[in-house]
This record gives sequence, structure tokens and C-alpha cells, in this order.
Amino acid sequence: MSVVPAEPVESPEPAWRQRAVERSTRAAKLRAEQRVQRFLDAAQELIADKGTTDFTVQEVVERSRQSLRSFYQHFDGKHELLLALFEDALSRSATEMREKLSTVTGPLDRLKVAVDLLYDSSTPREGQQSPLFTDFAIQLLVSHPDQVATAHLPLLALFTELVEDAVKAGQAVTPRPRRTASLIMQTAMFTAQAPAAPVGAQPSRIGAEDVWEFCLGGITGAGQATGGDESGTKKAAATKKAATKRTTAKKSAAPKGATRTKA
Repeated sequence: MSVVPAEPVESPEPAWRQRAVERSTRAAKLRAEQRVQRFLDAAQELIADKGTTDFTVQEVVERSRQSLRSFYQHFDGKHELLLALFEDALSRSATEMREKLSTVTGPLDRLKVAVDLLYDSSTPREGQQSPLFTDFAIQLLVSHPDQVATAHLPLLALFTELVEDAVKAGQAVTPRPRRTASLIMQTAMFTAQAPAAPVGAQPSRIGAEDVWEFCLGGITGAGQATGGDESGTKKAAATKKAATKRTTAKKSAAPKGATRTKA
């Protein structure tokens, strides 16, 4: 019997070689991350100094003390650099919001705090410029709406979880939590950035409490449930019935004889 295998057998790669390659890969990845962060820091400094996103790639390269070749190894151009800053800012915002919500109990309380935080962070500050959001983000919304949606995914994931928790607790009604979360986010962000709306004779700014009351009405069943969700429809009807009972009770509690006239 022959001891030579009929087909060639691949010998496994030596363990030392695997370790060496992995170590080399980790080192290269770390160096790349450090170079990218230096470009991001340089761009952020330029935005802070200029008060605008109107700077050149060459200025970023010089500020970071790296090469133009290195820049284009990591970014296609200035647009991708600004997009990275935008995504990073929104990701950090979602992380910070999760940390603040960790001490809040109750699904609706957590959602309310999240709405307040998002509204506050989206509100323009007098004397404080945020060109990354006021200039670049607005342009991005028109030219690359898909990139805006991708950048907001960390925040959307958080708000979707909050809405789902409220639904599971029986405190909210929605057949599509993710869509509802998106609507809540857009309501808070765009309302915070909008100028004061004319209400009556004087313009009045719509505040965070107004936004929350509006959103709360939409998720507690005050509106018509959609999507064929039978349980949602029943909960909405029950909420409406309870509101009617409260109104009737208030009317019946009014003092009698209030309209009596003298004989």
C-alpha cells in the first residue's frame, strides 16, 4: 500500500505566521486610525477657527502635519471628510444620550427625556456657530439625503428601542415603531431649528414640551391606529373612551345653580 496521498494535502499555516500577520494587521489598523483622527481633529479646529466649513484639503493636511497622499488614502475628498465629522458627531450624541437615559426609569419617561435632549441639542445657540449642522448638513440633506439617513442611524436605533419599550409596557400604540421613532426625531429636530411661529397676535416659539405633547398624543392611541393592528385599534378606542369619561365627569362636577336668577 502506498503511503503517498492520492491528492495533495494542504499543510496548515504555522501558528507563528498567523500570529505575526495578525499582529502586523492590528498595528497597521491602529496607525491608520490615528492618521484619520488627526485629519478629523485638524478639520474640527479649522471649523472652530473660521466659523465655517469653507476650508481646503491642503489646509487640513498642513494643520494635521501629514501628507496629501496620506489624506487621499483615507478620504475621497473634502465632502467625505465632512461626512465623517457629521457621522461621528451624531454617533457621540447617541452614546451620550444613552448614558443620560440609564438613570431614568419608566418607558415614557425615558422617551420624554430623549425628546427633550434631542430638541435641546438641535436648538441654535445665540453666539455659538455650528456650521457642520447649519451649513453642511442642510446641503447634505438636499444633495445626499441617503447619507443623512445613514448618519442618523445610531440615534434612530435608540429612539426605536425607546418606542418599542413603551409599546411592550402597554403605554404606547404603534404598529411600526421604527417609523414612529423617525417621525418623533424629525419633529423634535426640525421644530427646534425653526423660527418662532405666529400664534395669535405675537410669534411664539414651539418648545420641547409642545413637541412632547404632540408626540405623546400620537403614540398613546389618540390618533387612528393603522396597519391592521387590531390590538392597537382596541387600545386607541379605549384611550378615547377614557378621555370622554373624564370630560363627562368634569361637566357633571360643575356646581349646580350657578345660573339661577333672582325672582
